Amino acid sequence: MLEQNSQVLLELVDARDDQAQYLIDSLQDYAIFMLDLSGRVRSWNNGAERIIGYTREEILGKHLSLFYPPEESNTGKSEYELRLATTEGRFEEEGWRVRKNGERFWASVILTAMRDAKGRLTGFAKVTRDLTERRKAEEELRRSEERFRALVTSVKDYAIFMVGPDGRVESWNLGAQRIKGYEAKEIIGQPITRFYPEEAVAQGRPWALLNEAAVAGRVEDEGWRVRKDGTLFWADVVITAVRDENGQLRGFAKVTRDLTERKRSEEERLRLAQAQAAIRLRDEFLAIASHELKTPLTALQLQLHGLRGKGGSLEPGGSSKLDRAVRSTERLAGLIETLLDVSRLSTGQLTLRPERMELLATVHEVTERLSEAAAQAECPVRVREGPPVEGTWDRLRIEQVISNLLSNAFKYAAGSPVELSVTREGSEAVLVVQDRGPGIPEKDVERLFNRFERAASMKHYGGLGLGLYVAREIVQAHGGSISVENPPEGGARFTVRLPV
Repeated sequence: MLEQNSQVLLELVDARDDQAQYLIDSLQDYAIFMLDLSGRVRSWNNGAERIIGYTREEILGKHLSLFYPPEESNTGKSEYELRLATTEGRFEEEGWRVRKNGERFWASVILTAMRDAKGRLTGFAKVTRDLTERRKAEEELRRSEERFRALVTSVKDYAIFMVGPDGRVESWNLGAQRIKGYEAKEIIGQPITRFYPEEAVAQGRPWALLNEAAVAGRVEDEGWRVRKDGTLFWADVVITAVRDENGQLRGFAKVTRDLTERKRSEEERLRLAQAQAAIRLRDEFLAIASHELKTPLTALQLQLHGLRGKGGSLEPGGSSKLDRAVRSTERLAGLIETLLDVSRLSTGQLTLRPERMELLATVHEVTERLSEAAAQAECPVRVREGPPVEGTWDRLRIEQVISNLLSNAFKYAAGSPVELSVTREGSEAVLVVQDRGPGIPEKDVERLFNRFERAASMKHYGGLGLGLYVAREIVQAHGGSISVENPPEGGARFTVRLPV
C-alpha cells in the first residue's frame, strides 16, 4: 500500500502545474522533495519540514547526505543510492535517518530517477515516510514474542508444545522434557501416539482428542500418559486448535501437567475413606454382637450362680464342673465388656463419672480381687507402700486400667513376680506396673496400645489385643498418659500418669 501511494506521489512530483504542487505541499505524512543530479535538494514540501525538521530556506541546496547517520554518510551511502536509482530507475529501503535536531527516525524511502522526454536524467524524486512508531510497535511485538517464547521454553511445571495437523510434535519446552523425559532433538517430528498407553492408541484416543479440538476449538482431558522410560503418569491435558487469520488449521497447542501425586493422594484418600467406613461397620457389628451376646450370657450366669447355691444336691464332680463353667462365663463376660468399651470409644460414647478417690487403696483392692488369677499364673504380686495419693477420677475406669495392666502381666510374665507402686510427682499421680517377663520387642513398642495389637513374638497368647488399647483410651480421657519400656533389669514397665 505504501509503495502504491509513493508511486502516485512521484507522479505528482513530476507534474508541473500549480495544483499538483499545492497538493504535494498539503501532504503532512510524507516528505516529498526533488534532488538535482548531484543529490542536492531542489524542492521541499511541508511534510518534509514536519518530518525532518528543516525549513525550505534552510535545506534548499544542501546535499541529501545530511539526512543520514554519520556512520552511513561517511561511507558514501547516499551516493550509492543515487547511482543505483540511476541504473535501476528507483531505489527503495527502510533504515535510520536523522532529523535536524539530531534525533534518529526509522524511514521508508523511495528514490526515483526523473528523466525528460528524451530519456535524459534530470534529477531525482524522493519520498520519505516516518515509520518510527510502527517500528517501535513491531520491535515491541518482536520482544514480546521473544519473551513469550523464552517463558514457554523455560516453564518446567508444564509441558507446552506444538503439534502439527498431522499429529507430529513441532516444538518442545523444558517442562515437556522434564515431565515426559524426551529431549527436543529426540521427539520433534515424532507422532504424539508416543505419549499414550498402547490401549489408548489402539482405541484411537490421540486422534479423537485432536479431532474434537479442531471442531470445538479446545478440549481438556485427564488420563494416563507414558514417559520416555515407559512409566505412566496421570496427566491433565488441554489441547487448543491454532488457526491462521484465514481460519486455516495450522496445528494444535498442547499443555500437559503431571498430576500423578494429586491422583495418588486422591486414591489414598479414597482408600482411607473406604477403610474408615469398613472400621465403622466393624465397630457397629461389634457393638450389636456384644449387646446380643450379653443378654443370654447374663441369664446363663444367673443360672450358674443359682446352681452354685444348691451345691449339696449336685452329683459327684459336678461342683468342679460348675466352677469351671462359672469362670468361663466370667471370662466371656469380660471379653464382651471389652468389646463394648471399644465400641463406646469408637463412637465417642465413653462417659466418665469422676469422684474423689485414693489411688493406692484402689490398687490394693484390685490386686486383692485378682489374687486368684495371680495365683493361677504363678505371679506373686507386691504393692510397694507409700503415702496416699488422692485425685478426682472415674473409680470404675481406673480400676479397669489397673486390671488390664495386671491381666497383661499375668498373661505374658507368667511365673515371674509383678510389682506395683503409686507416687505423686508434682501435679501428677504416677502408677507403675512392672513385671519380670520377657519384655516387649522394641519394634512392637510403638503399636502395642493400638486395637487388636499384640507383640509379634507373643501371638500364641490368648486375648483380643484390646486391653492395653482400652487402658490407653481411659487414661487419655482423664487427661493423662500411658507408656511402656523395657527396663535394664528385664521385663516390662508400664507407667500411667494421671493429673490429680
